[in-house]
Amino acid sequence: MKLGEIASLVRSKNAGPFILTFDVICPSAETYLRVKTSGALNVESFSRLYNCDPATVSFFECDNARAFKFSMPRPMIQGDLGDGDMHGGQQFVPLMDVDIP
Repeated sequence: MKLGEIASLVRSKNAGPFILTFDVICPSAETYLRVKTSGALNVESFSRLYNCDPATVSFFECDNARAFKFSMPRPMIQGDLGDGDMHGGQQFVPLMDVDIP
């Protein structure tokens, strides 16, 4: 099953002009535990998915909110010439296709 099919929210946004942040929120404790125990969401898989250095990725699991959070440097500073997503709101799409066993 894909993460986008079981999560209640998958989003991305700017955390200032230099950082992107990604949130995955699960609809239930059972779904959250399924995603968490699958090991599909971690620094290594995220850095491969977004082609970035794992050392620059922050990852948090928040059990009480049934949520996962990633942060990484923006590949391009917000507003730079060529920035196609000024608010970082479209960067979540690759996360939707992560397989959750």
